[in-house]
Amino acid sequence: MYKYNDFDEAFVRTRVAQFSQQVARRIDGSLTEDEFKPLRLMNGLYLQLHAYMLRVAIPYGTLDSRKMRQLAHIADTWDKGYGHFTTRQNIQYNWPKLSDVPAILGALADVEMHAIQTSGNTVRNVTADHFAGAAADEIADPRPYAELLRQWSTDHPEFQFLPRKFKIAITGAPNDRAVTKAHDIGLRMVTNAAGEPGFEVIVGGGLGRTPLIGQTVREFLPEADLLPYVEAVLSVYNLLGRRDNKFKARIKITLHETGKEELSRMIEERFEEIRGSFSGADQALLEEIRAAFAPPAFKTAPTDAHYAAQARDPAYRAWADTNLARHRNADYAIVTVSLKAHGATPGDASSAQMRVLAELAETYGHDELRISHEQNVILPHVHKGDLPAVHAALKAAGLATANVGLISDIIACPGMDYCSLATARSIPIATQIAERFKELDLEHEIGPMKIKISGCINACGHHHVGHIGILGLDRAGVENYQITLGGDGTETASIGEKAGPGFAYDEVVPAIERLISAYLETRLEPAETFLAAFRRLGPAPFKAALYPEEGNRNAA
Repeated sequence: MYKYNDFDEAFVRTRVAQFSQQVARRIDGSLTEDEFKPLRLMNGLYLQLHAYMLRVAIPYGTLDSRKMRQLAHIADTWDKGYGHFTTRQNIQYNWPKLSDVPAILGALADVEMHAIQTSGNTVRNVTADHFAGAAADEIADPRPYAELLRQWSTDHPEFQFLPRKFKIAITGAPNDRAVTKAHDIGLRMVTNAAGEPGFEVIVGGGLGRTPLIGQTVREFLPEADLLPYVEAVLSVYNLLGRRDNKFKARIKITLHETGKEELSRMIEERFEEIRGSFSGADQALLEEIRAAFAPPAFKTAPTDAHYAAQARDPAYRAWADTNLARHRNADYAIVTVSLKAHGATPGDASSAQMRVLAELAETYGHDELRISHEQNVILPHVHKGDLPAVHAALKAAGLATANVGLISDIIACPGMDYCSLATARSIPIATQIAERFKELDLEHEIGPMKIKISGCINACGHHHVGHIGILGLDRAGVENYQITLGGDGTETASIGEKAGPGFAYDEVVPAIERLISAYLETRLEPAETFLAAFRRLGPAPFKAALYPEEGNRNAA
């Protein structure tokens, strides 16, 4: 894991001191809210429906036990005893007092964390595959490249006032777990004919009110060219991106209006202009960074305890089936800890649960944790012999829900319970769906299922790329929920199709139940997923299930 050097430490401490003075001036009235707004946004502080919200960066989703314990301490000391993990691999505190924010930022700096560039029209927190450094299918660990991009983009003088916010995601594996095709820049590690590693560069993805899948502008970019090429993309966007209309300011609109061919030409031209100015300094820095991400010293020990537990304990076996993923070391497993207990708010973790996770990482996980864009927590390196002990500790903490990848493992934004932009509630819909399908005891029969819920058109819940997406809107003061079908955030990415008219708040769960019944009736075999069935059959049978009254009218 990357450790701050003297420059990093001084930089973050200076920002804390600077913002502390700005907060003091806001409190004493020297700054109006309008004057304060751009200053607080530069430091991740939002004004939500009921209180300020502080968004803390967890770069590329990686942290250790010390950081996690500090996040728990902050939740207890200055918030309401919990935090909310987001789809950007950040953590949000929903109830801090403005006067306490400087102390929170100081506490974050004590453990090499901050809230810089978690808001504003700049390069946001660089996200990565949450199995990075552990996945069996990985070409290379993408986190050194993500850290290189983080250092380069932080306070970059050219890119602090972009036309709009800018998001970069990176994966080191062919199986895309980072939703790269729905980002402003998506980077997928690939190899060329000679077996050399590099990147497929995808530009212009994004969700929100104009959802688009990104387009490949470079099939293969040598890894040594990564930084100048990304800078070229941002330079061209900074020049062309619209500033007259924030709804048309993202690079996806720039690509659409300019055309892929012309935009690619401009990127390549700018790339050639600036490539030489890097002079290998970025590669020297990359090598320094790479050393910080050396794999842990994996232990050699018997794995019998895991297989014995699977044989004797059905609850453990169910958890192992859903919450474990294949590790590159055959004696290890990747553990996904679900923050989606049935009826719980997706992504929320109490301070007590954070401390349990920190303890497990320290004791059994080589002191590493990851936050996933799916709002869960990962223990990336757990020896199979230790899995029963990990499961027992998780169970005692209410964290052993065996539902990762199933219908109750729902992504949901905070919605109208917290967010000032939201037009409908997300959290209650998520909890009701989870509880209903637990009651029906259908989760495992349904199999892999991605339900994603957004409380407004900004799509923070990624509903466009859900197998089933749910978008909450305001219709004349009444909550109305649109359903989309067939979305996908993986390497076969697609935007979901709008099924038809929206549903009232109390109609959503019955509609989803009808939809799932139609899937179970029409799939070829239990192994055929909902997404595969939708792609095979098209929307017709699913729309018929959602809107049975249409079929009745047609029959009449």
